[in-house]
Amino acid sequence: QVQLVESGGGLVQAGGSLRLSCAASGRTASSYSMGWFRQAPGKGRQFVAATKWSGITTYYADSVKGRLTISRDNAKNTVYLQMNSLKPEDTAVYYCAAGSVSGMTLVPQHWGQGTQVTVSS
Repeated sequence: QVQLVESGGGLVQAGGSLRLSCAASGRTASSYSMGWFRQAPGKGRQFVAATKWSGITTYYADSVKGRLTISRDNAKNTVYLQMNSLKPEDTAVYYCAAGSVSGMTLVPQHWGQGTQVTVSS
């Protein structure tokens, strides 16, 4: 079993930055690809970004390319999402996920509890 705990969400003005963290625990945590999804009010959960175990290969949704960067520190079993140039449409609950990469997205097997990101205009 893998446990994921997110942190770093909050309220920020448009154009600002936030960094989300996701700490993973469990015997096999480091063997998973990791990623982030988000769910805006009234919408389904959408893929944002993912990284394979190496942290070298990354994948992004088109809507966030160039603004959001995913990285991981395997020594700390932690994955990060650096979010720059934030827009009001980035407002959502952000979920960390552990799973496997399929195509250009992540197929999640474990979820964190989510952290709220609110971008004001």
